[in-house]
Amino acid sequence: MKLAILFGGASFEHEISIVSAITVKEKLRGFKLEFIFCDQDHTFYQIDASKMRAVTFSKGEHKKMPKLSLIKGGFEKKSLFSSEVVGTTVLNLIHGADGEDGIIASLLDFYHIPFIGPRTDACVFSFDKRYTKYLCDALHVKSVAYETMNKNDERKIGLEYPVIIKPARLGSSIGVSIVKNESELDYALDVAFEFDENVLIEPFINGVKEYNLAGCIMDGEINFSIVEEPQKNEFLDFEKKYMDFSRSATVSSAEIDDKLVSDLQNTFAKIYTNLFEGALIRCDFFVVDGEVYLNEINPIPGSMANYLFADFSHTISRLLTSLPNRKRASVDYQYIHSISSAKGK
Repeated sequence: MKLAILFGGASFEHEISIVSAITVKEKLRGFKLEFIFCDQDHTFYQIDASKMRAVTFSKGEHKKMPKLSLIKGGFEKKSLFSSEVVGTTVLNLIHGADGEDGIIASLLDFYHIPFIGPRTDACVFSFDKRYTKYLCDALHVKSVAYETMNKNDERKIGLEYPVIIKPARLGSSIGVSIVKNESELDYALDVAFEFDENVLIEPFINGVKEYNLAGCIMDGEINFSIVEEPQKNEFLDFEKKYMDFSRSATVSSAEIDDKLVSDLQNTFAKIYTNLFEGALIRCDFFVVDGEVYLNEINPIPGSMANYLFADFSHTISRLLTSLPNRKRASVDYQYIHSISSAKGK
């Protein structure tokens, strides 16, 4: 089965996407894989599988490889006397901007290229943490209290300290700070505003129980991964998450009772259904006093959360047979013809 891994992109998570692609390559050995790299200047390159190493990109060696352009049904590679279509089915593995904000999803959809990944509307509600809060409200899914702040707003907050400050449209814990008192607020905001003009501010719950659950709809039913309890210090910082992106070995299930597993799965299903079809996502949850709260939606999780599935390759194979088909309008120009006929033209 052929599958193109699309990775890179122009975002702060560019390098993480490269790590994810290299990791996923090792987990999908049963596929005939192609690798399509999106450079920071939005040029697409076909990467030789044998060259899928981090230094290929850090040294700029990818620029010597064939350039690709988008056409209907895939990516086109042109040579002097011929052309070839590659990447006719894609796994979107671009983290952050481009990949998770809906740009790549819109491009692939526009060019009729089947793909695994969140569709444009799903990207809108998962990429921006403010909109994820709005989604929770609409779905009656619990989330922790929050405030938002724009870089031009007065730097005052109503929440009690300690708080956690996050750029609204960034993942991997980049730009995230824990603020324990008012004297630390300005610096934390300066850090976050380096990455986004809007930030999300939430109460920091020390020692909160956190669980990760991934899944996707296949053959009309959600296939869930195991539930993971991530190991962390105060919170999952960039270094810890960066190391997680290269994980390939499966992890142990969290030691929790069946009721909590069911509650996590039911909440996941509320978030996923009728929005994330065609994507494999991971949701990160808090559990406070036995109640499940959504912390974050990862629409393109690091290394596709392969380590949470007993048979990741089989999961991707089944997902490929369950991709949504967008209904497209049929244009026959009957309206224009009827007007022309009425006018005798």
